[in-house]
Formats: sequence, structure tokens, C-alpha cells
Amino acid sequence: MNKATTKTRTARKPAAKKKAATLKIKERTVTITTAPTVEGRKIKEYHGVVSSEVVIGAWIGADVVAGVRDITGGRSKTYEKKLAAGRQAALLELEAEARRLGGDAVVGTKLDYETVGRYNTMMMVTATGTAVKLK
Repeated sequence: MNKATTKTRTARKPAAKKKAATLKIKERTVTITTAPTVEGRKIKEYHGVVSSEVVIGAWIGADVVAGVRDITGGRSKTYEKKLAAGRQAALLELEAEARRLGGDAVVGTKLDYETVGRYNTMMMVTATGTAVKLK
């Protein structure tokens, strides 16, 4: 090799392990509650129903591990993390939708969990509520 084609080799950093998909919790600008009102505040305006749906797939290996847990008993941390991430994503979308409509709170919030897909291998988290403007 001549000097023009010589490549400098540098030590590679080991690949970082991938973490489960989670969203960073940010400070909420919209109050989200399951109650029909926000305690100590009056509702000034109703902006309508808001909803969000998040569909999450789990790694096929998680199904195998969960199957073993189902037989032997215990909790599936993989599914718990996926559901938590899905719930958080659904609530963030609900917040964004309420903000888009001019609301600063969502009341009567309901969360629902379903399995979907041809073989029920995906999970869906649905969040619904009413966007309101508080006094």
C-alpha cells in the first residue's frame, strides 16, 4: 500500500446495548385526570372528545418467555415495559390532541388495553377523554 491508500485504523467502541423503547417523561402542560373535574378548578370550556391509539409489537422471544412465565408463574418484565411505554405514548398523544384543540386539561380519561393482529401478538393502548379549558 502506498501512503495515499493507507487507512488509519482506530479502535471501535463496543456497540451500546439497546434499551427497551421508553419515552422520557416530560413536564406535562395539560392536566390529565380520570375524574370528571379537576379539583379546585372550574371548567370554562369543553373542546370535545380526544383519543389516541398506540399499537405495540413485542419481540418474538418475549412471547416465548411470557409463555414460560404463564406456566411457571411470575411477571413478564418485557411485556410490562412495553405496556408502560405504550401507555405513556398514548397519554402524550392525548395531551397533544387536547392542546391542539385549545384545552389545558383532559377529564374523564379512560385507558384500555387490547391484543390485536392476526395472532393477537400486538398490544394496543387506547386513551380517551374530554379536552377542556379551565378557569
